[in-house]
Amino acid sequence: MSQQQYDLGVTCDMHVHVRDGKMCELITPTIKAGGISVAYIMPNLQPPITTIDRVVEYKARLEALSPDTTFLMSFYLNEQLSPELVAKAADMKCIQGIKCYPAGVTTNSNQGVDPNDFTKFYPIFQVMAEKNLVLNIHGEKPPVKDGDITVLNAEIEFLPALEKLHRDFPNLKIILEHCTTAEAVEMIERISSENVAATITAHHLSLTIDDWCGNPINFCKPVAKLPKDKRRLIEAATSGKPWFFFGSDSAPHPIENKSKCCGCAAGVYTSEYCIPYLAQVFEQQGKLDNLSKFVSFNPLKFYRLLNDEHIMNKPHCILYKEEQTVVAEIIKDDIKVVPFKAGEKLNWNVKWE
Repeated sequence: MSQQQYDLGVTCDMHVHVRDGKMCELITPTIKAGGISVAYIMPNLQPPITTIDRVVEYKARLEALSPDTTFLMSFYLNEQLSPELVAKAADMKCIQGIKCYPAGVTTNSNQGVDPNDFTKFYPIFQVMAEKNLVLNIHGEKPPVKDGDITVLNAEIEFLPALEKLHRDFPNLKIILEHCTTAEAVEMIERISSENVAATITAHHLSLTIDDWCGNPINFCKPVAKLPKDKRRLIEAATSGKPWFFFGSDSAPHPIENKSKCCGCAAGVYTSEYCIPYLAQVFEQQGKLDNLSKFVSFNPLKFYRLLNDEHIMNKPHCILYKEEQTVVAEIIKDDIKVVPFKAGEKLNWNVKWE
């Protein structure tokens, strides 16, 4: 009997954290192992990436660690950026977008922006629209003292700000990163614009609040929400619709930073198995034929990469039926990281052709 397999094309993860130093050395090679060819790298290092020199240097280090992976780079939106710098970086093709973090919402976001007033960055957004750069938004309102915003409604409260940005800059490509709520999915579908999309992670297709409350390995920001939200995310991800595609938000932390139930680091590490994680969900929905749209065609089209010969000539990721067990941890020197679903069996594996 022939082996069940699917050609997923040139696979993309449009939201990846690989950190710096020893952690970067450990994590970066696992991107290919997880079935990803093109990785869009987040800039929330310490200090954040806000200069061309740092982008170029960081990308060169990543390419040395994983030569077969194509790395797409980004700036960190804050007041150190200028329209002139952004235009120069775009012309040099050293960045594909800029990541927007509301200050205080997640790891290394303390130098982010005030989500109640984006107007100071409007000159930068105008340049981004002209240069075909993507604005990647962590779409949450940060909590305020004596206010009503929590981890459960922070995304919903942010959605009007995103809609306003789209109205003010209809030609700017905007991505609501790692969306987690039914309301976010419905907003993206209501806009139905070629310039507005959402990424969805593998772990948010599997988790609800009960899975991370008391389990720090599954704790991330934005947090997984209610069963109705998970169902809506699964429906969106497996639909094949062009405004939904994969961004893992794979975010590794040393195990000692994830071991406390309260006050633990926010982030779920998924890079080493991300395509098999997704295949589990798509198979359960009877939608494996749509997985290539979610991880390849849709992101490549949104980022205008379908005519990039360097990318389109890369080997294809082949998903094939083979049981494997997620390792308990990955280790380099004194760094240990626990992957999502450690110790559990997956039905699928990947190879390259």
